[in-house]
Amino acid sequence: MPEHVDAVALTAALVRCPSVTPKEGGALDLLTTILGEAGFECHRVDRNGTPNLFARWGKKGAAKSFGFNGHTDVVPVGDAAAWSRDPFGAEISDGWLWGRGATDMKSGVAAFVAAAVDFVRETPPDGAVIVTITGDEEGPGKDGTVAILDWMKAQDESMSVCLVGEPTCPERMGEMIKIGRRGSMTVSFEARGEQGHSAYPHRARNPLHALVRLLARITSHHLDHGTEQFDPSTLAITTIDTGNVASNVIPARARSVVNIRFNDAHSSASLADWLREEAAEVQDETGVKIGLAIQVSGESFLTPPGPLVDLVAAAVMAETGVDPVLSTSGGTSDARFVKEHCPVVEFGLVGQTMHQVDERVEIAQIGALKSVYRRILRDYFA
Repeated sequence: MPEHVDAVALTAALVRCPSVTPKEGGALDLLTTILGEAGFECHRVDRNGTPNLFARWGKKGAAKSFGFNGHTDVVPVGDAAAWSRDPFGAEISDGWLWGRGATDMKSGVAAFVAAAVDFVRETPPDGAVIVTITGDEEGPGKDGTVAILDWMKAQDESMSVCLVGEPTCPERMGEMIKIGRRGSMTVSFEARGEQGHSAYPHRARNPLHALVRLLARITSHHLDHGTEQFDPSTLAITTIDTGNVASNVIPARARSVVNIRFNDAHSSASLADWLREEAAEVQDETGVKIGLAIQVSGESFLTPPGPLVDLVAAAVMAETGVDPVLSTSGGTSDARFVKEHCPVVEFGLVGQTMHQVDERVEIAQIGALKSVYRRILRDYFA
């Protein structure tokens, strides 16, 4: 019987790799070795300095293939002195493994790699198992999973379905599966008026007054009440800036940024049209020119309940004893890119400490997650 891959030891080894975006840190080299020794055909798909890995066990173009997607890059440590343990030490203590990326998401990558390797060694399936791992999920996202999918298309590689191993459970292992995500867009407004003395406001054109008026309009607007599978859309002001250090000067320019998380009642295009209309009305009312710059991180999407969702939910229930909620909550993930390629769902462990000082993962959850992934593979190819 082949030796099983220890998902906890693999998590620790990955945490010791200082793979802060976009540095590879040795993480993908380590995974390439492990997967290659198990018979996976591995390809580095680096693009513009971003490290990525594609690995396939089984024949190219197999009629049935199951894919995993994840990332080994992590956010910066921040104030290292605030950590009680070495952020890249992977110390194991009191049932926890500590370190940057322990939760988000080196434990998830370790669990699905370990599950995939054990599965193909012990019960080789009639089909293909594919692993895609990026070093750019925490960064701009332009040369990570997108680059892998572009490469797959050019090479005629494909996944029938895919599971993203991001943390999905709010408090208890097994309680939530993500079957979609809200869209996300960031909008930068720039108001351009005329500088003047604050004692003579009639001789100036105050961009701040116009900008505040615009922000009041859009924040008081009710976007929606939510839809069947999604919570209500949200709009949040994230910054207002003028760079003005003088209290008696009306500035010439002011800038603000808002972030919108939107459900399937909208598209980024429909929201952009609405924002341009609001800005145009305030511009006409005030005489202050208002420009917009829009960056879309992803559109909303949904994988409706069906064979893939049922498969994952049944495996979670069988291994954890918890009946998972099907959710579309939270921020964005690389599932927003994978959904253009094949049906995709997300399931991972509890994510309470991700991106925090003293990020850590409960050891027991890593083993449970590997068991869930292993059962999913077994049932998919049964």
